[in-house]
Amino acid sequence: MSTTTSEGHRERPGRIMAGEVAEQPAVLRRILAEGAPRIRATAAAIAEREPRFVLLTARGTSDNAALYAKYLLEIRLGLPCGLTSMSTTTAYGAKPNLTDVLVITVSQSGGSPDLVASTRAAREAGAITLAVTNNPDSPLAAVSEYHVDVLAGPEKALPATKTYTASLLSLYLLVEGLRGGDGGPAHVLPGLAEEILARGDEVRRLAARYRFAGRMVITSRGYGYPTAKEAALKLMETSYIPALSYSGADLLHGPLAMVDNVSPVIAVVTDGRGGEALQPVLDRLRGRGADLFVVGPKSQVEAASAGFVLPTEGVAEEVQPILEILPLQLLAYEVTIARGQDPDAPRALAKVTETR
Repeated sequence: MSTTTSEGHRERPGRIMAGEVAEQPAVLRRILAEGAPRIRATAAAIAEREPRFVLLTARGTSDNAALYAKYLLEIRLGLPCGLTSMSTTTAYGAKPNLTDVLVITVSQSGGSPDLVASTRAAREAGAITLAVTNNPDSPLAAVSEYHVDVLAGPEKALPATKTYTASLLSLYLLVEGLRGGDGGPAHVLPGLAEEILARGDEVRRLAARYRFAGRMVITSRGYGYPTAKEAALKLMETSYIPALSYSGADLLHGPLAMVDNVSPVIAVVTDGRGGEALQPVLDRLRGRGADLFVVGPKSQVEAASAGFVLPTEGVAEEVQPILEILPLQLLAYEVTIARGQDPDAPRALAKVTETR
């Protein structure tokens, strides 16, 4: 499927998604230069109120960003965190006591009715509410006490790419602000993101290997687990390939039985403790003869069937997910193009999902 301009010329499918993927280094620079001071100020105001617990509310791609924030908050701050079940308030009318609880709602558009309703209910229940969106004029921002603008700029392709990495970086800076840090490890990200995105030809060759896949399994541990979930979502919504994401620990508890030498397994190997925890899983996958595709350090890629080496040496583990997802966005894009589909406009999807 191709798009057609007003002049009738046919354009390459995926043009919009490709352009937004390419924007990500500039978006990361914008957040560090323009957004970071405001995020630090917001974090300082919230820290003064000493929240006792954090609840994270989101859907879809933003839910994967929220899961990343959960790892950050629990590891970097020692704050217990949970992921909200919105239907408890929106469908069942539950009224929890959220006094001194920080409720962070992550949404690209800030327009989904269930997110707005859940956040409003949380504020009425005594919560400290923070919206993290790409739209400061959204209904979600309006009902929240605090707001962080991820500064990604308009995103027109249905698959979210630049808003995802912008949300990750903004959430990282927020957590660093809550703990009094300056987010210094993040300053290497724009340059490294450019290096990764310049290797599109490498990903295109890899995509040719997987264009006929009937199913994929994506796995990781620690900070890399949200990346695995987001990569699975991108593959499903663009190429329509069923992609199942598992924590490496959960993969060993049953789903490993479905792994064979036909369906590819993508392993996101963070350079750090998460990658170390995933090592026994990688050993089991290799032992089963899996077609193992690794995104991670060179040593791990060399031991796999195929892969993409990430330039993560010396990069703090907690910011590596912002780099890990980039080759997987490219992979979803290239596999979709190779299958003759248009990643800009997946069937049955809309940019703002009207769940209630």
